[in-house]
Amino acid sequence: MSGTHVYSSDVAFTPAVKAIQTRKGSRQSYAHVEENGGWRTEIDDNLAEFLAHTNSFYLATASTDGQPYIQHRGGPKGFIKVLDKHTIAFADFSGNRQYITQGNLTENPKANIFIMDYVHRRRVKIWGTAKVVEDDPALLASMMPKGYRARPEQVILFAIAAWDTNCPQHIPQKFDAADVAAALAEQNVKIAELEAELADLRKTLSSPGLTR
Repeated sequence: MSGTHVYSSDVAFTPAVKAIQTRKGSRQSYAHVEENGGWRTEIDDNLAEFLAHTNSFYLATASTDGQPYIQHRGGPKGFIKVLDKHTIAFADFSGNRQYITQGNLTENPKANIFIMDYVHRRRVKIWGTAKVVEDDPALLASMMPKGYRARPEQVILFAIAAWDTNCPQHIPQKFDAADVAAALAEQNVKIAELEAELADLRKTLSSPGLTR
């Protein structure tokens, strides 16, 4: 762990945070997490699969004087790429051209990714450092999702320091409109098949050979 961090969770659990945990009675349980190695620092199979199905997340940065900023990033499932056990990357598509995130990263590379999976009521928090790559066309091309109609402007590389999951408490269950539409379409097909079977059955039962 770099700097003054003894445990991976120290990236978030500063002395001030630990003091409040102590005062409010949760420090002991988090101390047990630290004794068991702290938060995870490498991308395992579960996180890789989670990222492969992610189509939306929030990227948090801060300016040099500590002013925080959160920017939404989205794309088709799989637009977040796992480069190695400690690095993820994604194409940064052209948007409103405010460049607040990019400006913050030139001053302060520390960043956080917050991902919500409303369907399964899961959330993942990833701490690390991020940098913008503007002059690597090959890398940019490799990050671009096939068939996705958006203009890629640059690539953001994110080096993971630690990541953690949260319990589903208070997370409302929501579904993507596309998934709901697909489920309804499948249901409509089944309804049509059942209606056709019912019509055939009624026709058979009403035939002269079956009447008494």
